[in-house]
Amino acid sequence: MSIRARGPRYVVQGSAQLRGSVRISGAKNAALAMMCAALLTDEDVVLTNVPEITDVESLGELLSSLGATVEHQGRGRLRINAAGVHTYEAPTELITENRASFQVLGPLLARHGFASSAPPGGDVIGQRPIDVHLSGFEAMGARVSREGERFVARAPGGPGSLRGARVFMDYPSVSGTQNVMMAAVLAREHSTVVNAATEPEVQELAHLLNAMGARIEGIGTQMLEIDGVTSLHGATARVMPDRIEAGTFAIAAAMTGGEVDIEDAPLPVMDGLLAKLRAAGAAITDGEGFLRIERTSDLRAVSFQALPYPGLATDLHAPMAALLTQANGVSIIHERVFDNRMLYVSELRKMGAEIVSTGSSAIVSGPTMLHGATVRALDVRAGAAVLLAALVAQGTTIIDEISHLDRGYEHLDEKLRALGAEIERT
Repeated sequence: MSIRARGPRYVVQGSAQLRGSVRISGAKNAALAMMCAALLTDEDVVLTNVPEITDVESLGELLSSLGATVEHQGRGRLRINAAGVHTYEAPTELITENRASFQVLGPLLARHGFASSAPPGGDVIGQRPIDVHLSGFEAMGARVSREGERFVARAPGGPGSLRGARVFMDYPSVSGTQNVMMAAVLAREHSTVVNAATEPEVQELAHLLNAMGARIEGIGTQMLEIDGVTSLHGATARVMPDRIEAGTFAIAAAMTGGEVDIEDAPLPVMDGLLAKLRAAGAAITDGEGFLRIERTSDLRAVSFQALPYPGLATDLHAPMAALLTQANGVSIIHERVFDNRMLYVSELRKMGAEIVSTGSSAIVSGPTMLHGATVRALDVRAGAAVLLAALVAQGTTIIDEISHLDRGYEHLDEKLRALGAEIERT
């Protein structure tokens, strides 16, 4: 008896060798936070280079449900106006689709004095440090409570009554830093965020907020200094290229033994990955926004840790593990960001990979001959890992649950086909 798969799937023919050029789309994690920032003003916030992914769609639906106007103006251009926001309770079904949606809390709380949301959804890659968000709001004077399935935050004196504070973050959470920063820009007096995340996507949000009239210093460091202002105005900003998408294609080029030119690659923020790819045997040529990846010899085993920026990004852990199945020797991977990043291991083992996982570490032995199988994209980056494995496997691989990949990669199958991959969406 056959079982019909739910939703779309990829059918991938293996033994690919990617060649050609690919242009990188806007960064998912920057675009989502910048969209939430539009809630801080009545004026238009216009974003360009916004990726066409389902996470952007679902966040747009959430902002619309709050009363904001969200207008797609074509070619990655998005106009958001929050003058009509009339409710401050984020719909549960939209919050649970997309973890970035929890970042509406900071702007709503700061500007309107009240915000309510279910816990964030998205990938099941470990515990979300929600307490980092909530303790930051409490430090600025908000009263935070759990009411049923929802978190509720209230400013003591209503709209505009949050007060500046020294906020220590237990963990340098990207979304937590972004949420607290958006609350602090409209708080009274001065705030200092200690142990802030330094990821490029955090920096991009800070630059947008400053363009809107905020006063943030220390951008790119673990100490953010924020002088609160009474109001913000509109602005236009371009979303930076996605370092994770660029990294995924760089890994794919090295893994398949091809030669790929990656256009609009954000080279200044890719050091961690490029160092490991060079160590693994990839030949890398780079220029202004340009990256060429090719492989002219066998891959070598490398070990790495997935770390907060500027370390090798946790979102590239799973794709790198797929590459290391084709490397000579034993590689050891340590995950230092999320406690359940190993979902890809069982799927790669279905394809013949020799991987042993223990806790937050994995040991990869290679090279192994991978074979086609029916596997699942269990989260965005685990999906990328099995897709890369499918490109080099012998035979046909069927990947189910590719809706996860749609959340983070724009037109992924089209871009891969342009590089010579045999991949069909069915």
